[in-house]
Amino acid sequence: MQRLEELRARSAARRKKISANLGLKSEDELNSVLNSKLDQQTRSSKNEASSLSEVEEEVPAAKQVPKYTDSSTFLKGTNSLNPHNDYCQNYIDTGQYPANYIRDVSMEKRFAEYPKIKELIDKKSEVTQKSHCPPTYLNVDLRTYNLEDLNCQFDSIVIDAPLEEYKTTALSDDNWKWDDIMKLNIEAISAPRGFVFLWCGSTAGLAFGRQCLQKWGFRRCEDICWIKTNHTRVRQKPLEPTGIFNRLKEHCLMGIKGIIRRATDGDFIHANIDIDLLIDEEREVGNDEKPHELLDIVERFCLGRRRLHLFGRDSYIRPGWLTVGPRVTNSNFCPTVYKSHFKDNPLVVTTEEIERLRPKSPPMKRPKR
Repeated sequence: MQRLEELRARSAARRKKISANLGLKSEDELNSVLNSKLDQQTRSSKNEASSLSEVEEEVPAAKQVPKYTDSSTFLKGTNSLNPHNDYCQNYIDTGQYPANYIRDVSMEKRFAEYPKIKELIDKKSEVTQKSHCPPTYLNVDLRTYNLEDLNCQFDSIVIDAPLEEYKTTALSDDNWKWDDIMKLNIEAISAPRGFVFLWCGSTAGLAFGRQCLQKWGFRRCEDICWIKTNHTRVRQKPLEPTGIFNRLKEHCLMGIKGIIRRATDGDFIHANIDIDLLIDEEREVGNDEKPHELLDIVERFCLGRRRLHLFGRDSYIRPGWLTVGPRVTNSNFCPTVYKSHFKDNPLVVTTEEIERLRPKSPPMKRPKR
């Protein structure tokens, strides 16, 4: 009690001294200036209450997570805002790839509204089939085989190596790195003018593929894309080890060698017949086979009859092609016999009907003298 009395006396003396310093007449005026303890408590409680009410008003808005029922939020300002084209949300809901909804994909329906193109393709297929050499194939290990032993130069070369990126989707014990693919002696077996079609996958292969074309003496002139559908298998494709999204297309780089002009070299190429898209079903897990339609496109485009398919397999063996690779189970290739098929004419002979129907580039204008 004595200690408490001392503290009260000391506090009263302090208040009296402060009042004198401030020129106040009494201690009551000091309370009005400094605010009493009760006033301070009341004001602080009011401030806390008001701040809490503001926080309570803000927190629910912050905690509310928006529920997206479609992709319109992410498509604002784009041409895809139309909800009827919202295939992104449809993939999330159903697992169906957007390409599943592309109409008239099959060859039977594709040219229903273009009868002249349909007639042109039919006539070209007829002429091409008559010029085919018998199916030829060779089982070799392309890591050790010298391609110069084929003893032939080819007008069209398709390369479908088992890339490392296929490890997650294809069952192959021998995946190739791009450094190994670049070492293939393609320049030794390609004709002075010709084409190469290099499957590059869907990741870093586009950059490495261009390097390969440059090393082999080709110039990149086209990128053919395989757009995948999954009508029969929904959400069965595993993600890549570091992937977040599924890749729905693969690229095939087309390279050109020599001087070939569409307007003047109609005896060697027929351009503008096909488009640069392949729309085909995605292969099941363990199968890295590509659409066979690419070979049809090559046959319609390039009239050179010497065609080579590297890293082929039995399912690719067909008339007009030499299929080479370790996954070919048998061999019937003889260089002498194979070259004899092209002695009379190494090109597919065109007809007047085909020349009348096929699209042509306008002739080059000669400069005025």
